[in-house]
Amino acid sequence: MPIDQKPKVGIGIMIFRDGKILLGKRRSSHGDREFAFPGGHLEHMESFHHCAIREIAEETGIKVTNIRFQFLLNLLDYAPKHYVHIGLVADWQEGEAQLLEPDKCSGWDWYSMDNLPQPLFVACERSVDCYRNGDNYLDSDATGAPN
Repeated sequence: MPIDQKPKVGIGIMIFRDGKILLGKRRSSHGDREFAFPGGHLEHMESFHHCAIREIAEETGIKVTNIRFQFLLNLLDYAPKHYVHIGLVADWQEGEAQLLEPDKCSGWDWYSMDNLPQPLFVACERSVDCYRNGDNYLDSDATGAPN
């Protein structure tokens, strides 16, 4: 199997502050112009926790606390890309969200879960759904059908 056909591991972090969540508009090869949480690729030998801290710091400059698992997603919606997405939740601790990677995001803002911007990045849409209904495992096959 060519290396570009192997699944990658992505982590997204839904950060809460005063009942709102942090979203930015992506500038990316997949999900371009969709709103998404801070996050990115898990690096070799990195823990989920350290990946979340690193990605949040690199993208926004804020600090978070109480990082916890939310859900696991087999993300095939951006085929031929294939991701195993690990959804995490965290609470804002300090700092104001800054645009530190303008080539990857056009800006950050806090949104009420009852008034989210559209379109949402698929993993973030699933994350919001899981938060509301308590699911934590979302699988699918190449046809997109849930398993």
